[in-house]
This record gives sequence, structure tokens and C-alpha cells, in this order.
Amino acid sequence: MFDHVGLRVKDVRASARFYGAVLEPLGLVGDSSGSGFGPPGSPGLWLYEAGAGDRGVHLAFTAPDRAAVDRFHALGLRAGGKDNGKPGVRADYGSKYYAAFLTDPDGNNVEAVCLK
Repeated sequence: MFDHVGLRVKDVRASARFYGAVLEPLGLVGDSSGSGFGPPGSPGLWLYEAGAGDRGVHLAFTAPDRAAVDRFHALGLRAGGKDNGKPGVRADYGSKYYAAFLTDPDGNNVEAVCLK
């Protein structure tokens, strides 16, 4: 269901120290960026520096294919979401990272991502 979750934090370094400590007994580790945590080689929790007025979380849902990402975006707009990134390849995340982003009615950043 979830590909990854992003938390907005006041201080990434302090939060990374905290999550590194509490997730280690669960077999979860930090990645080389210092802000991603999860099973080795597969971070699923990301920490983001919160700016003034930022609120909400980032939820990324796993999509079975690119057509599902496209439908997610179109139906989300019709259901009251706001565009936060049209469907497309996000080359800065990876050559197969196809995603779309919406802001839900409460200000959360919601994503659908297909890695195929």
C-alpha cells in the first residue's frame, strides 16, 4: 500500500538522531543521505525540513502501473485535490520513478508512484 512516508520536522539532524536510535532495534537503518530510514537499501521513512507554515505529511502510495498513477491524479483533482505535480518520470529520483502528486483538502502531500 505505502511506498514511503515523509515527515516534516523542525531539525533534520536531531530527528535523524532520534529515528536512527529508535529504529535500530527494529532492524531499520539510515541511508547515506542521513534523512531516509528503513530496511537496508530500501528507505521508506523520509525526514524533511519544515518551512514556515508547512504542515501535514507526505504519503506515497504504490501504484501497479503508470496508468494507475495517471488515474490517481485525474480522479484526485475531480475529488477536490490540488495539483502538486503532474504525472511523469521524476529523473532526479530514478529513471523509472513515475509519479504524480496532489495536495489533499487538509494540506497533506499525497503521491502515487510506479517504479516500473
